[in-house]
Amino acid sequence: MSTEAVTRSHGKRHDDSIKKREHLHPYPPAEAVRILKEMAPAKFDETVELHIKTNADPRHADQLIRSVTQLPHGTGKSQRVVAFVQGEAETIAREAGADFIGDADLIRKIEQEGWVDFEVSIATPEMMGQIGRLGRVLGRRGLMPNPRTGTVVQPQDIPRAIREAKGGRVEFRMDRSANLHMPIGKLSFNEEQLLQNLAAAVLAVTEARPEAVKGNLFKTIHLTSTMGPSLRVNVQEAQALRVE
Repeated sequence: MSTEAVTRSHGKRHDDSIKKREHLHPYPPAEAVRILKEMAPAKFDETVELHIKTNADPRHADQLIRSVTQLPHGTGKSQRVVAFVQGEAETIAREAGADFIGDADLIRKIEQEGWVDFEVSIATPEMMGQIGRLGRVLGRRGLMPNPRTGTVVQPQDIPRAIREAKGGRVEFRMDRSANLHMPIGKLSFNEEQLLQNLAAAVLAVTEARPEAVKGNLFKTIHLTSTMGPSLRVNVQEAQALRVE
């Protein structure tokens, strides 16, 4: 989804929502969250999305941005977790709440059928050789376990990894247009919860800044919901938010 414009086909309620936001641009974070909740056009609990356009250059490997953050109030979505483990680690993962155990049959199903009915995958180091061939399926969806994102762990760390995955862990990485996209909650969250999650997300991106990126990291910040228009947020005020 573009952070600069909304290109979906919308009805009258969406047009009315757009009119509500034309008087102030960009918005202070608290105002953006308040208006986003007020104008919700859908009749279901929409996901609130954060879209950041950076000044990084995706053509250079030393400017790519990829990291994870733990949202203080979660995402409001249940995360299904696959644990690629073997031996005693299978029992640990199952007792810790893994939804699927990535044994040989499941690995074959992913490889041959493209099955990806989960949001997070974790693995122990010894399993990486077996699941390396799944990169074609999992890699392009951002589902491949990776030490940099805390999803390749030792057996004793499996419970923590699963707990974090189910409790609000969000992975983000820059796309080819230098944009970052991540969910920061649901419209049913109260305003303070959404602001706290926004603060955590912006801080995580700031901390993931590559040294090769010069000048301002943030070009624009937008908030939107699943069916709503985007609201441009004041970059300086978003950066000034603090997680309490």
